[in-house]
This record gives sequence, structure tokens and C-alpha cells, in this order.
Amino acid sequence: MHESSYLILTALVEAPRHGYAILDEVRRLSDGRVELRAGTLYAALDRLRVEGLVEVDREEQVQSRFRRYYRLTESGALRLAEESTRLRHNADAAWLRLRRAGLLPQGGAA
Repeated sequence: MHESSYLILTALVEAPRHGYAILDEVRRLSDGRVELRAGTLYAALDRLRVEGLVEVDREEQVQSRFRRYYRLTESGALRLAEESTRLRHNADAAWLRLRRAGLLPQGGAA
């Protein structure tokens, strides 16, 4: 799973969000490291929707602009949990090898 998709799914865990709120939440989740553009976001949302990982929650008009809210599906939550487990396993393996190689202090974060 691409990092952007992972962060988009994570952004939708707590509540449905519209596009710009997802952009803001992804930026916050990544400590500003990931800055998605609107075109990238909506292409990813379309793909995630086709995969059944997100769905449209509702649509509304705000100041003559159309706003669509997306929410995480049950399948999306399961896929996010699976990917989180995979990433955690990979990170733990990397930290262990770095420690064994003496490249990190023994008390370093893991």
C-alpha cells in the first residue's frame, strides 16, 4: 500500500471527512512530511472507493461549492489494520538488526 493511501485511510478512522479536511489530517498525521495535492487525493479516493476501502458518506453544498464526505468502510478498517501490522513488523525487524549491528544505542526507541 502506498504511504498516501495508508495516511488517507488513517485520516478517516475517527470520522467522515471531506477532501480538504483529509488533506489537512494527512499533513498533521505525517508531521507535515506528506503534502498531498487535491488531484492526487481525489485519484486515490476514487481508487480506494473502487477497492471498497472507502465510500461516500454524504454530500452537501457549502457556499455554492459541492462538498463530498468520505468514510472508512469495514473492509478499509481491516486493510488498514493489516497494513499497520505489516509495517510494525518490518520496523521492528529493522530496529533489531540496527541494534545487533551496533548502529543504535541499546536503549534507543523501537
